[in-house]
Amino acid sequence: MTHHPRPPIDFPNGTSFRFVDGPAHDVLRLAQEAADGRDVRIGGGPSTVRQFLQADLVDFMHLVIVPITLGQGVSLWEGVSSTEDRFTVESVASPSGLIHQLWNKN
Repeated sequence: MTHHPRPPIDFPNGTSFRFVDGPAHDVLRLAQEAADGRDVRIGGGPSTVRQFLQADLVDFMHLVIVPITLGQGVSLWEGVSSTEDRFTVESVASPSGLIHQLWNKN
């Protein structure tokens, strides 16, 4: 999902990226059609992920928390209060200091 037109990217292993603009429901429908029954993964920044969370379109989320302070940025959680109520969350700390959160929809 993008707001900037980009050409498609195809990889030799069969992975492909198609960049489309639109509401989360429409983008997900296009991705599901293209996936032909396989899993669909959403990647992107907090604004993209937030749109799918707000539309209740996320079944599983792997969130990695990096222990640094940037001073500014876009919050993933703005406008998605009570999201955690729809998920079971497991947190796993790694030796590098990263925290992996696995969000499974209830």
